[in-house]
This record gives sequence, C-alpha cells and structure tokens, in this order.
Amino acid sequence: MIHFILGGARSGKSRFAEQQVLELSVKKRKQAVYIATATAIDSEMDNRIAQHQNDRGDSWQLIECPLALAETLTNLDNNNVYLLDCLTLWLNNQLYAVDEESREKQAQHLQIEIDILAMRLASVDADIIIVSNEIGLGVIPMGESTRLYVDYCGWLNQKVADVSDKVTLVTAGIPLCIKKIDE
Repeated sequence: MIHFILGGARSGKSRFAEQQVLELSVKKRKQAVYIATATAIDSEMDNRIAQHQNDRGDSWQLIECPLALAETLTNLDNNNVYLLDCLTLWLNNQLYAVDEESREKQAQHLQIEIDILAMRLASVDADIIIVSNEIGLGVIPMGESTRLYVDYCGWLNQKVADVSDKVTLVTAGIPLCIKKIDE
C-alpha cells in the first residue's frame, strides 16, 4: 500500500504522515522505518532534521537516503511500515548532483530519476507512506533553475500520485483525502 501525502511548507504533512505510520505499524505489528532524504547543508537544516528526529523519538529505525532512493526501495521488507520524507528534498539533491551541467542535462537527469523511481514504486510490496511538498500553487518563479525545479516537482508528484493507492493533501494541519483505491 502506497499512501502519498502532499502539502505546503509547515502544513502539518510530516506530523500527519508520522501518525499514519505509527497507527499502521501498531495495527499490523510492524516496525516503523523512516527513510530520510534530507542533507544537512546549513545550521537551519540541521535544526529541522533535529526537530524531526525529536518528534519521532527512539522507536523508529532510520535509513538515510539522499540520492539512491530507487535502489533503497528495491530492498524494502514487508515486515516494516516505511515513511519516506520527503520527495522534494530528494529531487533537490538530484538537481544539485548535476549542478555543473547544462539545464538540458539537468532536466534529462531529473526525468530519468523520476521515471526509475515511479517504476520502482509501482512494484513495491510493502506499506509505505511518502511525503512531498506541493509547491506549484503559487506564482511562476522568476529564475530558470527554480522554474526547472518547480516543474519537475509537479511532474514527480503526478507520477507518484498515479501509482499510489491513497493520496492526501494536508493544509493548515487538516488532511483531505483526494484519492483512495479500496483495498
């Protein structure tokens, strides 16, 4: 089962996702596992990561995965419930992995990584809750690289939503189910 949770910055999406994982892990008597994509690039991000760790407590297992996400998803154990937080940070990491390249090469790289990830997710045989930012609700960004990032975030979210059994949008801490395939 794939549950995809979207929301804006500070919308409550991660807290909601953590609650969903904990409820499912208790119900199914499985271990909660956190797949983290964030990289600590500055002190503010260090603080965000520390806050997420503090919110989760010690009962979670942790897999740090800033880039090789599709490969990590290949080895998921059905005895666990996974929380992947978050896709937009993973996409950012992918963008900067080819930072010195041309925009065309960056776009190609992002498309390949998104396609591989979507194919891998379609074959996952484990419970996974995935968090991503919905960033395309505002104005069109002025910078070329920012527009590239926003465009690919939108396309990534569409592909993941397509392979998901359930999609929830969280805004102001309130979850709204926008897709649910009955089990």
